[in-house]
Amino acid sequence: MTRTVEALVAAPSGLPRLVADVSGTESLIAHTERLGVMPRVSSGRGRSVDLIGIVERSGLRGRGGSGFPTATKMHAVADGRGPRVVIANGSEGEPASAKDAWLLTSRPHLVLDGASLAAQAVNASEVVIALDRHDGRARATIARALEERRAARIDPVRIRGVDLPSRYVAGEESALVHWVNGGEAKPTFVPPRPFERGVRGRATLIQNVETLAHLALIARFGADWFRELGTITEPGTAIVTLGGAVARPGVCEIAIGTPLRDVLAAAGGPTEDIAAFLTGGYFGTWIRAETAWDLPLGHLELGRVGAAFGCGVVFALPTGACGLAETARVARYLAGESAGQCGPCAYGLPAIADALDSIVAGRQVKHMTGLIRRWTSQIAGRGACHLPDGAIRFVASALDTFAPELERHHSRGACASARRRGLLPLPDGDGREWGWR
Repeated sequence: MTRTVEALVAAPSGLPRLVADVSGTESLIAHTERLGVMPRVSSGRGRSVDLIGIVERSGLRGRGGSGFPTATKMHAVADGRGPRVVIANGSEGEPASAKDAWLLTSRPHLVLDGASLAAQAVNASEVVIALDRHDGRARATIARALEERRAARIDPVRIRGVDLPSRYVAGEESALVHWVNGGEAKPTFVPPRPFERGVRGRATLIQNVETLAHLALIARFGADWFRELGTITEPGTAIVTLGGAVARPGVCEIAIGTPLRDVLAAAGGPTEDIAAFLTGGYFGTWIRAETAWDLPLGHLELGRVGAAFGCGVVFALPTGACGLAETARVARYLAGESAGQCGPCAYGLPAIADALDSIVAGRQVKHMTGLIRRWTSQIAGRGACHLPDGAIRFVASALDTFAPELERHHSRGACASARRRGLLPLPDGDGREWGWR
């Protein structure tokens, strides 16, 4: 027998849902005053709220990058045998993204509610909060929030934190499990997948912290409420990180399907003429500005035109910058983030980075472009994890988007813009300086 969750406060209408007006860190008291107490998904007498069914009807997709249906993962873990574990992935290895850090430091109890509710729904006895070991602010905020919750005795499951190395691949699902199990934070070969055998051999549900924040609201206000915003095929909202030539870079919440031009307008508009947009972060895709303004943002919407929404990054590249140089910097970074466990990563990505450096310098441009196109076709689908596939998607989109620039580098050599300081953030002192709002 199932029953529905009854909301104790009025459901918020319109935007924002997640990115509320929070001064500093929202305390447990303020969180409860805003949303009411965390609902219970089981009565302890054989009756339970079908939270997984509610999530399935909501159409919630993962907000960590892949856009995988959340309920499908939850069903897989709930159907497993023996003890189960939930991992809240807050590692945010994507240098161009700031959304997870904002949630963790501003609305930690919304994330922790979602993790606790997910654990109850799949019958897990433990929740692990995975954070970047160098993100001291998020780690301290979550530690304080857990102290508040333990004092209030509101979580029926054990919640603990783990610190992850600051590496791009550390947040990959199998790498997370391997680290929690005492190994290196490197992807492992699958199957088995975490939902089959994860932490200490237990069925493990891994969800991004934004996904869990949405789940906490869906548990309170229901599937129909969640679907009031977004599209029919991809309902709800998402937090995007805006960077580059925009008046107010930082994080903002949008309804899925919002055209890119409206998202930029909400951030004060562009500060310079825009040459191209990078969507989806460093596993994402470049798009020429003239074809991008009216594109609706979302996994399914951008996927229809061969682009990626990924973790919700939107970076506006000004016309005065060199897209090839920016791509080369990121490609070199991604090559350095390799786990070194397979040929496509250990040899393919550095070779592509070398070829891009040659193109930026105006040397053997056509030859190197041909090599990159050949190598990307050879690497596709052959890596031990998703790093090679994500990297070559990013690079291949640059070759297509910046085709006129390739021709100019071939005929005139290196452009002056290629010698400018890089714009895309990397964990080298240049990035992660966001004016959050």
